[in-house]
Amino acid sequence: MTAFPGFARLLAVLAASGALALSALAAGPKAYVGNFKDSTLSVIDTGSERVLATVPVAAGPDGIVISPNGQRVFVSGSSASAVSEIDAATDRVTHTIEVGQGPQGLATTADGRWVLVAVNGDDRVAFVDTATHAVGASVAVPKPHTIAVRPDGRQAYVASQAPGHFALVVVDLATRKAVSEIALDKPPRDLEFGPDGKALYLTLAGVPAVQVLDATTNQWLAPIPTGVSPHIAQHFAGMASGVVVVQGPGEVMLFDPATRTPGRSIAVGKQPHWLDISADGGKLWVSNEGSNDVSVIDLAGGPSHTVAVGNAPRKVAVQRGAPAGHAGGSAHVAIRNFAFEPAQITVKVGQPVRWKNDDGAPHGVVFRKGGPAGMDLMLPGQDFTQTFDKPGVYDYACSVHPYMTARITVIAP
Repeated sequence: MTAFPGFARLLAVLAASGALALSALAAGPKAYVGNFKDSTLSVIDTGSERVLATVPVAAGPDGIVISPNGQRVFVSGSSASAVSEIDAATDRVTHTIEVGQGPQGLATTADGRWVLVAVNGDDRVAFVDTATHAVGASVAVPKPHTIAVRPDGRQAYVASQAPGHFALVVVDLATRKAVSEIALDKPPRDLEFGPDGKALYLTLAGVPAVQVLDATTNQWLAPIPTGVSPHIAQHFAGMASGVVVVQGPGEVMLFDPATRTPGRSIAVGKQPHWLDISADGGKLWVSNEGSNDVSVIDLAGGPSHTVAVGNAPRKVAVQRGAPAGHAGGSAHVAIRNFAFEPAQITVKVGQPVRWKNDDGAPHGVVFRKGGPAGMDLMLPGQDFTQTFDKPGVYDYACSVHPYMTARITVIAP
């Protein structure tokens, strides 16, 4: 420090400027945690696992979604009538978008053009146009709570908590109309699609199991038994197991998506609420509403960590899109330990994506119908590069090991 006398003054100026300065020092993608009782957002560097900034947002943050390119964060204020839009480069609120009373769950379309908002108090789903930062359309849905967009972008499923008329409401995203409804016996909590869009995982109030809907037929499959009060169940692209937050015992439970059988459980903090996966697919980030912290779980079996945040953290979301300022270069996916790392990336049209087999076994890259040809076989040490000429969501798998799955989201330049 003595060799650079101006550096200390620079750090002091940067620290005084708040979120902008600290965010610039981030070593990895960031995690965003909504502190419900504080009406703030904790920004965490996932590389160092330290809090970089605390950002005031709309009252009662109860929904968070990050744009597919990782550059914008949207937070709903359930005790207000607004969604806060945050620039992920500076971690400052750039727009406060009026959507209606009591906005809760959020979801985004794959191209990042629209953010869907469950406006619970006004009985509708609002479509926020991310180009104009305003509501561009809405669909009537009684007491919407959470939203899941089908990976192919055609439909959104909405958890409707209207008393005496609990249901899943299916919204056609092209026509912006409710096209069907699936009746439920209990209030729906959260719902998430699996990576291929074939399974929808749903939790219900008072039911110690995850409900599984075959989204191709809208028929129920055998549920996944859990402990008391499962809240969010996810099957992230690239993961062999699914994961579910179980609030009663304070744990994350793994499950087999094929057989729908429970696996091992991992203890976390008090009253866990939400989870997301790291950009490289190696860690789970779990918000603990009852202990005011976030648990970081190493899926490879390494030690878990705890990061203290604000009061009553509910939602957590982790950046997985291409970092700002790097969209013009090539993106890299490593194949190691029988997984694609990262399992989800966002690139722009024309941006190269390079896969390299860093494993000891042969692998391949095969896209689903409608995608490019890929590469059928990559021996250890070999690499392959692909570019995409139009926006969309491209799911792919290993040609040798089909359970290895991942996704690329391509956005307009």
